[in-house]
Amino acid sequence: RAGESLAAWQASAPRLHARWDDLVRTWNRSVADLAALRMRVDGADFGRLLAAGTPWFMTVFGRDTLISSLQTLVYGPELASSTLRTLAATQADADDPDRDAEPGKIIHELRRGKAARAWFDRYYGTIDATPLFLVLLSELWRWTDDPTLALELEQSARRALAWIDGPADLDGDGFVEYERRAPHGLRNQTWKDSEDSMTFGDGSPAQTPIAPAEVQGYVFDAKIRMAELAREVWRDPQLAERLERGAADLRDRFEATFWIEERACYALGLDADKRPIDSLASNIGHLLWSGIVSPERRAAVADALMSEQLWSGWGVRTLAQSEGAYNPLVYHNGTVWPHDNSLIAWGLARAGRRSDAAQILHALVEAAAYFDYRLPEAFAGFSRHRTPFPVVYPTASSPQAWAAATPVLLLQVVLGLVPDRRAGLLRSQVAELPDWADGLTWGGVHALGRRWTAYVEAGAVGVEPD
Repeated sequence: RAGESLAAWQASAPRLHARWDDLVRTWNRSVADLAALRMRVDGADFGRLLAAGTPWFMTVFGRDTLISSLQTLVYGPELASSTLRTLAATQADADDPDRDAEPGKIIHELRRGKAARAWFDRYYGTIDATPLFLVLLSELWRWTDDPTLALELEQSARRALAWIDGPADLDGDGFVEYERRAPHGLRNQTWKDSEDSMTFGDGSPAQTPIAPAEVQGYVFDAKIRMAELAREVWRDPQLAERLERGAADLRDRFEATFWIEERACYALGLDADKRPIDSLASNIGHLLWSGIVSPERRAAVADALMSEQLWSGWGVRTLAQSEGAYNPLVYHNGTVWPHDNSLIAWGLARAGRRSDAAQILHALVEAAAYFDYRLPEAFAGFSRHRTPFPVVYPTASSPQAWAAATPVLLLQVVLGLVPDRRAGLLRSQVAELPDWADGLTWGGVHALGRRWTAYVEAGAVGVEPD
């Protein structure tokens, strides 16, 4: 059965042909690793979805599974549909401080057996999985033009929205914050969930509750997207208008509160005393992806991401060299994470900096060649001029779902592929590509109920139905 499943996966996956051999090898390894990470959930017959990674995370992770599903929509709707149904089925329905659970909140981690006894069976200590659940629900609808799942999960989505505007806003200031309630839960509850990831520029730790910057962006994006679903699918124009007003108000307050004029950039978050956490970190790239950044500040954010402080030559570091807590070998304080870079590239493209997005793809493919073409969870953030090869992070998961899915999203972003629901077409928004892309063909891309082939000729992208 495993052999048959793998053969079916490889037959349905998009096919890449290119003159750049390292890109093709990286793509092929990604296809194989994503196949290996598929799993079913006991007691939830919703089909296969992606486990977070091996060896420690072969289970459902809310944030990781959602992001890897966002990265792989060109494979078709199955992974995203299974993810959304599974997370809706495990959505919290009661307040449980021992699990950091609140009604409407999306799960962080599901464990069974010995792992459940040592940790949790279900743990909800994540601030970002709930808005990302809404983002994926919307993005799946945009890529399929099929309202079935959006209608099926309408009540789950409404409960998620109620959590965002209710328990997630701990002090009623309009920003979502996290603070651990579980006795042995996570202190930091963003994707940078290590103990020392939220620090000021001088290296001192920020105290919780913390309002992380990028999660305000996710909430902004989720509200804009749910307004679109409310108007077009749920037929609830009053909800749509309320969500749009809420998103506009959030953007105004975010700009006024999180922007640090003397650093010409956004804060990493707000600490317990509402002080801006003034470290320069990769999180600002997620702000570009979410769309919350005001048009007049997008260039400054993009410049910061590609500056010597954050850009290592192999990718964007999690924390800038200028910061007190920076260390190129610390998990979230200086390493390079491929999935982080894929979302940053998406944000840069959205901000009009497509050449920077292409530079990220190029650097990560070059790095992949040193890891037998498998991008790991993370690698060290040493500058490329100091180490002519990327340095291994010793305990990185490999393969890991959102790292394996990184080449998929990067190709989608660099080729500018966007579904046009109203026209029933897959289009490219790119006018010009670098020389290495010439002759590239990407066939079998799933969108809008059919398959497509994207190709590059003379630096321009064409898209045709298969």
